[in-house]
Amino acid sequence: MSALRRERTLAFFALLLGGVAIAFSPIFVRLAEVGPMASAFWRVALAAPFLSAWALWDGRRALAIVPNRMPIIMAGLCFTADLAFWHLSIVYTSVANATLLSNFAPIFVTIGGWVLYRWRVTKSFLLALGVSIGGAVLLIGPNVSLAGTHFTGDMLGIVTAVFYGSYMLAIKRARDTGGTSLIMAASSTITAAALFPLALAFEPSLLPSTTQGWRVLFALALITQVAGQSLIAYAMAHLPASLSSLSLLIQPVCAAAYAWILLGEAITATQFAGGAIVLAGIYLARKSS
Repeated sequence: MSALRRERTLAFFALLLGGVAIAFSPIFVRLAEVGPMASAFWRVALAAPFLSAWALWDGRRALAIVPNRMPIIMAGLCFTADLAFWHLSIVYTSVANATLLSNFAPIFVTIGGWVLYRWRVTKSFLLALGVSIGGAVLLIGPNVSLAGTHFTGDMLGIVTAVFYGSYMLAIKRARDTGGTSLIMAASSTITAAALFPLALAFEPSLLPSTTQGWRVLFALALITQVAGQSLIAYAMAHLPASLSSLSLLIQPVCAAAYAWILLGEAITATQFAGGAIVLAGIYLARKSS
């Protein structure tokens, strides 16, 4: 196996591990003692010092190549909108709808990469994308209650997917010239600063009332942001953005498994089939890239 192929294989597994980590996000948001907008703020605010310490520890290696600032700024702002709209969509529609619609991000990454950067999209990748999206619909569909769906919440879920796709494109562009630690520290700090006034406006209180509440928020920050998003940012320097976004459809598969194990939520045979189809689509995308 060549060095380049080993590097891409390592990056692919780092990407999948990142998806496994960020899948804990809805579990922690549900367990948090603060509202959804406040938990979004604390996710990045508590992560920022750890990511900054990592960047300082990297030292000269992190600063050897000064990255383009604009993609980092765009990544921070797009991630702000992603978290804000996703948490709002949960308020206005079902968690199942919000999760399903927000995971349409690979569609917008593929379109954005083709329109903005003329990235090549193969027929086999489009097939893999269709298979994975179909599997995600089967996975989450049984929990969707059409009677309780609100049009506004569903539209916010789609907007979430647009901004998460934009975030991934910005991170991909930033990683073309900069290191993971510096980019994650800077973009997370920007996101925290932008989310703070939104959290003040939407939430009656920003602070959890118990030590357990703080533990949940630190777990949200360290597992989903420091570990999960950093692994994804690392992988995107070595993999196409379209493959990266599609592979992150492993997130709803893992989220359903976590809800089954940790919260006792039942998983139907249809959902098992949907999860298997998502994984098959990721495999096809990997083979075609």
